[in-house]
Amino acid sequence: MSQLVRENLMEQLWDLTTLNKDEVLKMTDEEVEYYHWLYLEESVYDLM
Repeated sequence: MSQLVRENLMEQLWDLTTLNKDEVLKMTDEEVEYYHWLYLEESVYDLM
């Protein structure tokens, strides 16, 4: 994951979830992607 993509995902996590900045900064790339998917990405099941 590029640094720009990671920074973008982290900013979205800070702004749109209850995760604090320190927790997000300590996460690996995989964790950032997972939490972004878990909290922010819409699923087709969300739309049903």
